[in-house]
Amino acid sequence: MTDTSYVIRNYHPADFDKYVLLCRESNELGPSGHPVSPGIAATWLEWPYYSPEKDLFLVESDGEIIGGLDLRTEPDINRVILRCWVKPQHRRKGLGKQLFSKALSRVKELGVRYIHVNIPEENKAARIMLNKSGFKPVRSYLDMKIDLSNIDGTEADKAASDCRCFKPGEEAKLTHLQNRAFAGQWGYNPNTPEMISYYTRLGGFSPEQVILVCDDEKIVGYCWVELVPSADVSGEQQGLIHMLGADPDYQRRGVGRKVLMAGLAYLMKKGVKTASLSVDSANHSAVNLYRSIGFVRQARNLWYENEVD
Repeated sequence: MTDTSYVIRNYHPADFDKYVLLCRESNELGPSGHPVSPGIAATWLEWPYYSPEKDLFLVESDGEIIGGLDLRTEPDINRVILRCWVKPQHRRKGLGKQLFSKALSRVKELGVRYIHVNIPEENKAARIMLNKSGFKPVRSYLDMKIDLSNIDGTEADKAASDCRCFKPGEEAKLTHLQNRAFAGQWGYNPNTPEMISYYTRLGGFSPEQVILVCDDEKIVGYCWVELVPSADVSGEQQGLIHMLGADPDYQRRGVGRKVLMAGLAYLMKKGVKTASLSVDSANHSAVNLYRSIGFVRQARNLWYENEVD
């Protein structure tokens, strides 16, 4: 098959069913490895600041969608995140480079200053392509994992008893806490109640998956967990620590550890055996917290940056 048999074009609503099939095969377009239903895929396409017809490019070959690239704009921090995936049998044909070229034109239309791309450290081909395209590595994140059988069950149960679950209608309070907890951190895009509402509409969400620790009525820490399919063939679920934060006024007072342990207690009660998370390697206090509980490094992901001319 030659390169001329590939067509790179914008997404159209008629592509939806084929887009769902592509997402089911991709860990890049399917966050956290969730099984992708049409409902979940439709919700992804409703992401704020996102226009699928302009921000999603597809690679088509003989009527089959075999790859794609999407752009997620975060205007408050003047950046766009690119996510690209091509089916393995169609790689090393220059499709990634062509997709990036298409995306660059759209990025210039959006008027943002920075382009960010996140790739596994071991993806040598992607690193070479990004370096040749003017991207530079700017940050690394650690994928960490814990065997929940090693958790101190007494501490976890005590933490859970001191916490409570998120209640619908508390989106503004959670937004305020998250923005305080992550203010000034690299890559953090200030949140809004609308964005929290968007995340709560994603498939599989339950209010009990957002664990809160409070000081009287004030929310001072939170741990947002998810249940996702295991990456192996067992079919078992594993836990994912999606977000964890504490109010700056309450940091170094054990709030982060307490709400994390409460989140792990929730996962254990669901019969989950392992839990994973991703953390900025430069956030030493967070890395040390996770290691103290028993998380161990599994892999490293690299963030690359290019400044738009």
